Amino acid sequence: MSLGLHTSGYRARLRQRLMLAFTGYTVLVSALFGLFAMAFVYTVEDQFFDSALRQEALAQDISLRAGQGWREPAQDFIRLYRPGQALPEDLARARLREPRSRELSGEQGRHYHLWPLPEQGALLVAEVSGQLIVRPMRRQLLLWLGAWGGGLALLALGLGWWLARRTSAPLARLAQTVAQSQPEQLPTDLAARYGDDEVGLLAAHLAQLNQRTREFIAREQAFSRDASHELRTPLAVLSLACERLAGQGLPPAQSATLNSMRAALWQLQQTVELLLALSREASPGPSRILGPAEPQALLPQIEQLVLAHAPLLDQQGIDLELEVPATLTRTWPPALTQLLLTNLLGNALAHRQTPQIRISADAQRLSIANASAAPPEALLGTDAAGRQPGLKGEGSAGLGLGLSIVRRLAERHGLRLDLQHASGWTTVSLVDAAPSAEGLSTTGIV
Repeated sequence: MSLGLHTSGYRARLRQRLMLAFTGYTVLVSALFGLFAMAFVYTVEDQFFDSALRQEALAQDISLRAGQGWREPAQDFIRLYRPGQALPEDLARARLREPRSRELSGEQGRHYHLWPLPEQGALLVAEVSGQLIVRPMRRQLLLWLGAWGGGLALLALGLGWWLARRTSAPLARLAQTVAQSQPEQLPTDLAARYGDDEVGLLAAHLAQLNQRTREFIAREQAFSRDASHELRTPLAVLSLACERLAGQGLPPAQSATLNSMRAALWQLQQTVELLLALSREASPGPSRILGPAEPQALLPQIEQLVLAHAPLLDQQGIDLELEVPATLTRTWPPALTQLLLTNLLGNALAHRQTPQIRISADAQRLSIANASAAPPEALLGTDAAGRQPGLKGEGSAGLGLGLSIVRRLAERHGLRLDLQHASGWTTVSLVDAAPSAEGLSTTGIV
């Protein structure tokens, strides 16, 4: 049997994440540097035109100061528009839309750079569509940058795959080894399979934990085996001795003492059975510890339990009422029925104030009830019964562990323990965590 972990829903995402991280980072860096490169070449080109206009503006200023008037621009793509002279129509419309801009786009692919001469009221205009260098080669430049970016992304993907394979492969092997481990064969040689890196350190610690777990399981199995033998044997001897004494016709005073001994032995036997049932390994699903979960008629199981304890019930003068439909079934093992009902019946006998004990059941509830003093308030809260061991009534001579033991065994089978007290009657319920038409609820006296 495996450790009970379902590995079908897990996927090896670590390697993919490393590859995606490397690739995503490279694509981002490539895109940013591509944008910076485009911005740089455009800025350099604009600075070239602005520099030419600045030089022409300086030359015009020198000519005017020397009294030589306006001069023809030195560059053939630069034109001087004197005060009042009309601008090209597309440029005039563009200036109306963007009066403060010094770089405007015209019609038919024309592109203008402007340099005002505020003192003279003139305007230098450079129509640079024929001098543009970046725009004609923009497509090729973008393709070149994209090709290099794609190549770097592929290189990063390969590097990420190599690094992820070198990094995650040992971890993936370790995870697979741990996932396939079995409780009876926990691997303790993990450290020898890995290096001296972080994965090797993790493997070494897992090997140490596995070794301690194996030793713990061996101790628990030995304890359960020895306890089963060493506890059942003296209890069986004491029970046999009590039966022999009962057949010798003892005086009434001694018979009462013997009956008390027999009742205590009977309750101790049920407690031992419960503890041994709890010591067995739990399966992932409910109702698997004590047998298969198949529908079983409930009434014959209760009748068998009552007949098995009829001598004890007769000795104590118990008036037992059964209200269980003959067609009612439960989907939990008969062994569990015997353990829970026997323990709850023993609690009812120990805490009863009247001879009446009632066992009833319906589609969702199986109850054992008797008149008793009110249990502690801490046990009557929602989902509180048996959750905290050591809680007991003032008149109880036990250790307050009975409800806790019953609760733990019930929870191993998907049941919930519930305790109620009303009108002088105490009720303990074992409610199915997922009620259905065949749901279960057990009620008993503590």
